Amino acid sequence: MPETEDRRRELGRFLRSRREQAPRADYGLPPVGRTRDRGLRREEVAYLSGVSVTWYTWLEQGRPINPSRSVLDALARTLRLPLPEQEFVLSLAGFGLTPTVAARAVEDAPPHLQRLLDAIDPNPAFALAPDWGIAGWNAAYERLYPRVGAVPPEDRNLLWLVYTDDAVRDLLPDWDVTSARFLAEFRAETGARAGDPGVRTLVERLRAASPEFRAAWEHYDISGFASRERLFRLPGGVSARYEHHQLTPTDHPELRLVVYTPLA
Repeated sequence: MPETEDRRRELGRFLRSRREQAPRADYGLPPVGRTRDRGLRREEVAYLSGVSVTWYTWLEQGRPINPSRSVLDALARTLRLPLPEQEFVLSLAGFGLTPTVAARAVEDAPPHLQRLLDAIDPNPAFALAPDWGIAGWNAAYERLYPRVGAVPPEDRNLLWLVYTDDAVRDLLPDWDVTSARFLAEFRAETGARAGDPGVRTLVERLRAASPEFRAAWEHYDISGFASRERLFRLPGGVSARYEHHQLTPTDHPELRLVVYTPLA
């Protein structure tokens, strides 16, 4: 199946990226040559994880092999992956908490969720679809980002706007940090659906449109969502500070409601 092949390739590329970024000194290993102090050899990862070099090589190459949960856990320990990255690896290999299925496209939030967004006003709020499309928003969010209603539906995607819309970049004084965080969260959420046409198309479009996205995508940062402070730069040089929250409606778990509450 194409989706399974995509997940295998994604798993292989991710393991390779973490192997190549691992500090050799953390493993009591000398530099390679005179200057290369990062990056483990495949045979070193295989030995430390208790698997054969050939088998590990095939795994990085995305070959049609089926690693067990215990082997993946051993690789995660060897590469010292934090919990979000461990979960990412397991989801790519089919060991996620829920079965991996294609995400249903959501163009508009259901009426009762739109009414909830409106009731949250004056706090900015919007609904996020599985592919990170913006499926609904309230008046306060449109005041924060006036272009949201004018953007063509096919471009009304949070990740696309963060990396391609100059108005969003101007809105975020910490764009470098925020864009990287969003991308790490997107990858954590959609990694197991790497073969979905919507996810694949979005990534291909972004790789073509944004050099910053293209470079960041190759780094394979993974991060689960956590509520945090957000800073926005408004017209006239005024700044606004909010706390960023996410809620999942019980009757529509494919959607997430993003709410910004003001901070003094």
